[in-house]
Amino acid sequence: MKNYAELCDSLPDLTGKAFAITGTTSGTGFVAAQTVAEKGGMVLLLNRPSERSVASLDKLKAAVPEARFIRVDCDLQDFDSVRAAAKAVGEAVDALYCLSNNAGVMALPNRATKDGYDVQMQTNHLSHFLLTKELFPLLARGAAKHGEGRVVHHSSSARNRVPGGCLAEEYLRESGLHLGDNEMDMRNFGGGNLERYAHSKLANTVFTSALSRRIGTSSSPAVRSIRSVAAHPGVAMTNLCDHLRTTESPTTRDFSHLNSVEDATMGLLYGMASPDAMDGMLYGPKNDSFKGPSVPTTLEPHETDKESGDMLWKASEEATSVKFNMING
Repeated sequence: MKNYAELCDSLPDLTGKAFAITGTTSGTGFVAAQTVAEKGGMVLLLNRPSERSVASLDKLKAAVPEARFIRVDCDLQDFDSVRAAAKAVGEAVDALYCLSNNAGVMALPNRATKDGYDVQMQTNHLSHFLLTKELFPLLARGAAKHGEGRVVHHSSSARNRVPGGCLAEEYLRESGLHLGDNEMDMRNFGGGNLERYAHSKLANTVFTSALSRRIGTSSSPAVRSIRSVAAHPGVAMTNLCDHLRTTESPTTRDFSHLNSVEDATMGLLYGMASPDAMDGMLYGPKNDSFKGPSVPTTLEPHETDKESGDMLWKASEEATSVKFNMING
């Protein structure tokens, strides 16, 4: 936790700034929420309704009693719930400094959500695309108020395990339950469950770049000051891996000795709050390693490719039934 403590010491006072974070009941989202609150920020906690959501809010209030936390119900496996959550955020605050698209699921069986999309792609990317679009006016107001803003996308080194390297459009389309098998080989990172996960994590960095590129076309100085940043946690034993702990893979058994949850949160926090975070960059352990301090990394050409970004943008708009155009003026 030494690296995490040093990062926390370097972060500025966040008083007066509002942060919306998905997936804060445990793991990196919980640590990010607590850290932002300790620095004075107001935190909107976007989670699926559950006893865990209530319990984690109580725990945060106990840890930072002077902070302001707002619980917002948001089920990322339901587009209607995401829209309702965005409306609730807009009723709670008039501006956002940062949206942290942190929540995710990993290595789930091949099934579709009620909206008809792969459960991993919808949770990890499509619903975050919709949330970003719906909250973008609040982010623009926040950027005008604070001089800049942030959208942070939590990816993973798993994005490098996509066969062929490039994001495939079929993973962004209605599932039809045809996207691979339900096999999982953690030792070699193989099988349909992990291939679908890898595509969803690659979608996060392609979205990071595509959003950055579109922000740069806006005629609004406030919009152009919003930074689109990616992060990756390395590997830590968080609740993301709960359903993997019972497998016989030595890799899953060994997760616990890797990154602490606090150190795994460093890339996310750096993107959310560090004055030095750069637009379009990825922050996390060096060379996508499992652990270590957060360092800046340039995204690969297949992640910044305009054609891939345009494909993802169009497919995501069609999936979520929106047009995500940049704010001008």
